[in-house]
Amino acid sequence: MTRPEALRLADKMSSYQFFSGYAWDCHKAAAELRRLHESNQELIAALKEMLDGENKSFRELCERARAAIAKGEAK
Repeated sequence: MTRPEALRLADKMSSYQFFSGYAWDCHKAAAELRRLHESNQELIAALKEMLDGENKSFRELCERARAAIAKGEAK
């Protein structure tokens, strides 16, 4: 499987070692890219689960989707 572009960029930005304030910004941006990638993966999994929905109630599926959305919005 190909590595997601967001994670590749995050790794590249994390490796920057400047002698200015930009290194801190790169590390913060890399952390945010990783957080967003993880959130996106959880949202995709929740959507797939809703579409499959086998052996789960509508309420359970909605709760899973709401939890993924809440985690994605949290910061």
